[in-house]
Amino acid sequence: MNIENIEAFVYVIYYGSFNKAAESLFLSQPSVTARIQSLERELDCKLFDRMGKQIQLTEEGKRFLPYAQQILQTLEKGRKQLHQKQEMPTQLKIGCTVSTANYLVPRLLPALKEKHPGIRFKTVTAPTDDIVEKVLSKEVDIGFVRQTTHPGLRSVKLLDDAIRLHVYEGHPFLKEKQITLRAIGNQPLVFFECGALDWVRLQRVFESLNEPPEMSCHTDNLETAKRLVLQKLGICFLPSLSAYDEVQAGQLFPIAIPEVEGLSLDTNLIMLNGESSPFFESLVKLVKALPFVSGA
Repeated sequence: MNIENIEAFVYVIYYGSFNKAAESLFLSQPSVTARIQSLERELDCKLFDRMGKQIQLTEEGKRFLPYAQQILQTLEKGRKQLHQKQEMPTQLKIGCTVSTANYLVPRLLPALKEKHPGIRFKTVTAPTDDIVEKVLSKEVDIGFVRQTTHPGLRSVKLLDDAIRLHVYEGHPFLKEKQITLRAIGNQPLVFFECGALDWVRLQRVFESLNEPPEMSCHTDNLETAKRLVLQKLGICFLPSLSAYDEVQAGQLFPIAIPEVEGLSLDTNLIMLNGESSPFFESLVKLVKALPFVSGA
């Protein structure tokens, strides 16, 4: 069925005459008449009753009208969707927690820039709840957050960041085959706390010990905690991602503690449900390819 014939049918109804429909379509009046006649032959029914200069829809025309309108609306939506896909955004606004801003996002943006050379980035650092609100209000396009559930969001789990005890070079724990949680009580401890559930669980474990570890420093800044360990002020439980470069360089060493195995911070990538972004899937694939990703 010819779309132009359907378009002529709808325009005639909208403007109330063949002449006005022809003017709007930049056609001659005989061309519009020919299109209507062609559509009537295709449908094998009469669509208009003509009474002099007046036209009136037949019963068949009335029944066909909503379908004709739907066809044109669907076609227009398809055209807009194709046009949107062709228009690659020039800026990506990213919301991220402090740890992902420091340790994950800088590893991803150069590779994303290589895949999409024309893109510019804007990052906003905030707690998970704030980032969720910013995604919902379209202040940012995507967000790196801790685990969250919201019916208005699409969420993909990117990685589990294992929380492990990290010690500095030359620490006596490096000579031991196995370290128990009780042994930590004899060591000064730098305690980093971000408020996540796993950190609360870790603190509760310490409090249950007869001899809890000596807290040489309590901080809510991850980078500060790591630097204090490097300065040998104490040892610290750190997310593995935050210490990855120092572990690779032989400056920090992760120690397995059986009593706290399984503690981790997860990272999810979120965006609005129903939205499309050429960068969302690219970021998921880039994270999965990172050497330190596990459990995602």
